[in-house]
Amino acid sequence: GQTGKLMYVMHNSEYPLSCFALFENGPCLIADANFDTLMVKLKGFFQNAKANKIESRGTRYQYCDFLVKVGTVTMGPSARGISVEVEYCPCVIANDCWNLLMEFMQSFMGNHTPGIPSVFGTKHDSIYSPADTMVQYMELFNKIRKQQQVPVAGIR
Repeated sequence: GQTGKLMYVMHNSEYPLSCFALFENGPCLIADANFDTLMVKLKGFFQNAKANKIESRGTRYQYCDFLVKVGTVTMGPSARGISVEVEYCPCVIANDCWNLLMEFMQSFMGNHTPGIPSVFGTKHDSIYSPADTMVQYMELFNKIRKQQQVPVAGIR
């Protein structure tokens, strides 16, 4: 009789020994890679939504102190969007280098440079962690899922 909460299980090739479980409007759990096996054993308590599998695969580039990952976001067999992840490696407090990141992204993204991510609003002067990256990917994937649900009108 209880309403279920969504939990997203995510993996990142930068952290191959970790598994990230992000709860809807809640915390991010970081576990070892065997977390998936545990979830299979708990299938009586969790319902798997296989149809919602979404991923971003692409290429990783390094330019001086910047790490840029460009990926194609796919849902099932079809491409749904493009992800661009930019990291300034020497800095661990994201707010300290946000202006530098913006300037760098504007050099190759132009008008499509995004605004400050929502995860920064709660981090202020905290150390940026891999969980913060996963939260941003989850936000991107949820935007793409919502775009998929909007009916498309045909043009004659």
